[in-house]
Amino acid sequence: MSDHSRHRQRSRRTAALLGAVLAIALIAAGCGTTEKAAESAPEKGAPAGPVTVTDSRGKEIKLDKPATRVVALEWGEAESLVSLGAGLVGVADKKGFATWDKAVTLPTDVKDVGIRGEPSIDSIVALQPDLVVANGADGATPMVTQIEKYVPVLLTNGADSSDDWKRLQTDVQMMATATGTEAKGNELLQQMDTALAEGKTAIAEAGNGGRPFLMADGWKEGSTVAIRMFAEGSEVSVIGERLGLVNAWKEKGDKAWGLGQTDVEGLSGYKDPEIHFFYSASEDDVFADGLDTSKIWTGLPFVQEGNLTHFTPGTWTFGGPASVMRIAEQMTAALTA
Repeated sequence: MSDHSRHRQRSRRTAALLGAVLAIALIAAGCGTTEKAAESAPEKGAPAGPVTVTDSRGKEIKLDKPATRVVALEWGEAESLVSLGAGLVGVADKKGFATWDKAVTLPTDVKDVGIRGEPSIDSIVALQPDLVVANGADGATPMVTQIEKYVPVLLTNGADSSDDWKRLQTDVQMMATATGTEAKGNELLQQMDTALAEGKTAIAEAGNGGRPFLMADGWKEGSTVAIRMFAEGSEVSVIGERLGLVNAWKEKGDKAWGLGQTDVEGLSGYKDPEIHFFYSASEDDVFADGLDTSKIWTGLPFVQEGNLTHFTPGTWTFGGPASVMRIAEQMTAALTA
């Protein structure tokens, strides 16, 4: 039995305590709120006058006052705005958000403004927002130019595989400044740091510091299962690394999201039974119902060892601090059980 295997039964109390700490942090971050999406009021002590925020384009977004009615066009940004207590009044693909991102609950009367990537400008304008927040990972689009004819648009960085940790913090601070919730933003980032530090300690005490891991999601293309790997620089990889783990996938991902694509044959070289394989499947689980008949998959040593964790459905792998803490909690629980 390896050192990792001998230590797996340690620290059950530590894991339980950490789970409680993370749950409290998630609640404090604004998770589970069902309050109505009334206009938010800036925090006590926040500037009541003009606000200027420089977005990912280097463009100065000037507002007469902190935004209290905000529309988010991507789920990660919507999640962060809810955690900040900002006045979210509209989101793209509200139903999809409820399926894929359960780190927070949208206020009850947030309106759907259409699909992500192609929202309804009429629906956005009808909500009379002070600000629209869009994901800038793919740069400004013609859609952004169209919306800016009616409402200021704050373009976040969205994703940056060269330093996604810094990117996430910058995006949260950007949205907090624009909505007059800077104190809450600082608190939220501190909660996230604390949760990851707690997780790293628990994993190390369980003898799993430095443990290799893989992270993926997947879907079917005809009869073939396509697998999307989370390479170094992806948000989940950064979370794992900050928990003291090592991403075993060494091929490069794309520049923004840190994602790469393979198939089951591409996993055949991963023979280390100590690898822990994490995966996301909020709808169809192709790893349990698709790869289960693949001799390559079932023959992988880490599969035979049962070193697999299916993230709870609704765990968004491109989210804000609440999602980061949700992922960290699940990774920590898997490696301290």
